[in-house]
This record gives sequence, C-alpha cells and structure tokens, in this order.
Amino acid sequence: MLDDVELAAGYREWAPPAGLRHVLACLWSQVGPGDRSAPSLVLPDGCSDLIWQRGHGAFVAGPDTGPAPTVLPPGTVLVAARFRPGAGGVALGVPLSELLDQRIDVADLRRDVAGQLPAALSPGGAVAAVTGVAGRLAVARPPDGAVLTACRLLSHPGAQAGEVAAQVGLSDRQLRRRCEAAVGYGPKMLQRVLRFRRFVSLADAAGGTADLAQAAVDSGYADQPHLTRETARLAGLSPAALVRERRSGG
Repeated sequence: MLDDVELAAGYREWAPPAGLRHVLACLWSQVGPGDRSAPSLVLPDGCSDLIWQRGHGAFVAGPDTGPAPTVLPPGTVLVAARFRPGAGGVALGVPLSELLDQRIDVADLRRDVAGQLPAALSPGGAVAAVTGVAGRLAVARPPDGAVLTACRLLSHPGAQAGEVAAQVGLSDRQLRRRCEAAVGYGPKMLQRVLRFRRFVSLADAAGGTADLAQAAVDSGYADQPHLTRETARLAGLSPAALVRERRSGG
C-alpha cells in the first residue's frame, strides 16, 4: 500500500501505480537530516512536480531551464508526484510556460488541491494523498495525446522537431504552442533538456567512470565540446564537475 511506503533519509524514487504511469514519471520523497541543512542541485528534466512539504503544505515546481541550487532546512520532509513532460500543465490547469523556473504554492493555483494536501499530514499519509490528487487531476484533465507522443519522439537521439510535428499531425507552430502550454517550453528546448538527461543517466550508470567523449556521442551531442557547452548552460558545471557532484550526493 502507498501509505506503507517507508520514507528513508535522503532522496528516493519509486514507480507510480500502473494506471498513472502514462502521466507520472515517478513518485519521490526527500528526507533531510535533522541536525543540518541539506544542499542539493535540481537539474532540468522537462517535468513538473506536485510537492508536499511537512509543515508547509503543497507547492508546484515548474519546469526548469537551468540549474536550481536548493538548501533544505534541517528535518525537511518532501513527498511528490512528478508529471511526465507534456502531462503537468494540462493536469494542473495552468500553462506551464507561466511557471518556468518557479516554485508556486498550490493555494495560488488550485485552492481545491491545496485543501487536499494540508501541512499536518503524516509523511506516510502524504504519499497516498499526493498520489490520489495527481491521479484525480489526470483523470479530470487528460493529457494532450499529440504532445505526449511528441515528447516521447523528441527523447530519441537524432529526432528533428519538424519531423516530429508531422508525425503527430501538427504544424511546427501548433506543436510549439501546445508544447509551451503542456511542457513549459517549445520542442527545441525540450529536446535539449531530454538530451542532457540522457547524458546524466549515462554518467550515473557509469558510476563516475564515464568516457565523456563517448557519452557525448551516445547522448546525441555533436561532440564533447557541444556537451560541455550544454552542460554549462543547463547545470552550471562542466561535465566532469557534474559527474563529481552527483557522485558526492549533491
């Protein structure tokens, strides 16, 4: 049962219920140490998150276009549902282009949702509540199928935005407009973010021993200098520094 999920110290992810996997990338929690602040570096991923914080209530993390350094106060407990690219804007009923690089209290967007995620929930109860709210939002406002398909296609190395638009039956302009509302930014920016996340996943899987030149090619970059430029823009670090940062748990 979701309310039996143990919230261990640190950050962890787990799969959402099967019926929500087309709209939710994952559920996640983060529990900070009780005796000190916990710094972390949030990286762009094309997603938006519905987040509950103990003692605070719920807020929405809009899609990021660059690194978001975060410091969690001692004892922070977060429980969240992460919407897939293309699903969050529709479910939340707000164009995600208005939430770029922002963290907004849910009460300022959806008072009905805020009332379902009060600050005084237990952490275990918050898991069930966040999952239930995200599911009800997705059912009430199903995602734009063309945009979801476009997001999946754009995640492939070598994909071209114009070709993807044609594959989903939209003009370039229509795809850009619908992506900006449902994802937060247009297909070309989304493609950059998804390519960057491919590199991050490859580097994480290599455990700090990644061949950066090969990882650049495998991720879809033209070459290693291209990877270096994009990593500086999206993470504020060089590829090697980002690998070290993630290995250290930052």
